[in-house]
Amino acid sequence: MTETPASPLPAQVLTAPSLTRRMACWLYEGTLLFGVLFGTGLFFFGLLFAAGHLVPSLIPVRDAFNNRYSLQAYVFLLLALYFTWFWVKGQTLAMKTWHIRVVDRWGHALTRPKALLRYLWSWIWFLPPLAAGGYFHLSGGELTVILIGWIAIWALLARFHPQRQFLHDALAGTRLVHHKPAEPAKGRKFWHL
Repeated sequence: MTETPASPLPAQVLTAPSLTRRMACWLYEGTLLFGVLFGTGLFFFGLLFAAGHLVPSLIPVRDAFNNRYSLQAYVFLLLALYFTWFWVKGQTLAMKTWHIRVVDRWGHALTRPKALLRYLWSWIWFLPPLAAGGYFHLSGGELTVILIGWIAIWALLARFHPQRQFLHDALAGTRLVHHKPAEPAKGRKFWHL
């Protein structure tokens, strides 16, 4: 089924931000997500710890803290909730700071399924190096080098896309665009009556 735009936006409205700005936003997003994951993880696993000590037969503490797959699922679902929630609204906090907005290919707001699809495709940034690290049993330093190299190559591939979009955006039918909000009207100060 082919999507058709309700009313396509002019091309100048859909200009892609520079690669430098998008990667700066990407790094800032990672910094913010550290706080989100740490804060919610502390709360979630604090509850597990408390419940495990109050009712040991209900939630065995040792199993809850040693199960890395449940932690990975928790992080995956929390990030999915975070990103789809904000992308449907158009911007995360980092995107607001760097004046970047995510829209569909015609410039309309994303639907939840489209935002979720973009989230799933965005794992291309991390899954191949992580899979290689697991398969070849790489050390943390080796994995870091491969991850940084992969991210750099992946980001530079946007230069070959006609609208300068990342591949995961092209696959999801979304795009990042420059979005500078209108300046609010300046009201009169109460002492300038």
